Amino acid sequence: MKRVLMVGLMLAGSITTAMAAQAETNPWMIRGRVIGVLPDEGADLKVGGGALPGTVDISDQYVPELDITYFFTDHIAAELILGVTPHDVKATGVTVPGVLTDATVDLGDVWLLPPTLTLQYHFDTGTPLKPYVGAGVNATFFFDEDAGKVADGIEYDPTIGFALQAGADYDLDGEPGGWALNVDVKKVWIEPDVKVDLTSALGPSLNANRVVVDADVEINPVIVGVGLGYKF
Repeated sequence: MKRVLMVGLMLAGSITTAMAAQAETNPWMIRGRVIGVLPDEGADLKVGGGALPGTVDISDQYVPELDITYFFTDHIAAELILGVTPHDVKATGVTVPGVLTDATVDLGDVWLLPPTLTLQYHFDTGTPLKPYVGAGVNATFFFDEDAGKVADGIEYDPTIGFALQAGADYDLDGEPGGWALNVDVKKVWIEPDVKVDLTSALGPSLNANRVVVDADVEINPVIVGVGLGYKF
């Protein structure tokens, strides 16, 4: 038993040493990308506990993005993606009997801060092309909400969801470190609860002192990026 324990400890030490040695050689990579954030949106709208016909339309956006990757080994890495995106928001197909029929309501705009952490596996193809896949978690925070000209106010709750990723680096230097081209695609699940105050717009017609629409919103964007990275 002691021999088995000693062999196990020696093996664990060897693996740890090998990982540490690999991590010491160019373990960091920073990339700058231009990304397209393409929402796959939808929403369930409710007012006063009852369903309200309609959904949401959230604009696509194209913005710069920064990510930082740390390689634990040649194959295993963790990546933190940082960026902010502004989006215009509209409620579409909104129907309130006797008041609105298939209407589009401007809900202003909002900024998203969606830091995403993924754990990646990088494949060794024996060529400068190095594909990878990843999965992780996203936390999205909303700020600078503008309710637009129709609503009296709008509030987005922070949300946490999953993220999937696939991409590839193309080594430009032929060295362990240096410059690389990058393409990357992610699917991120962002599903906040949103409250919209439409008292001024609908209150008089509904004979109500306050009209608040509760929305279970699905943003769930596909994020497509192209950029340049440096490994050091």
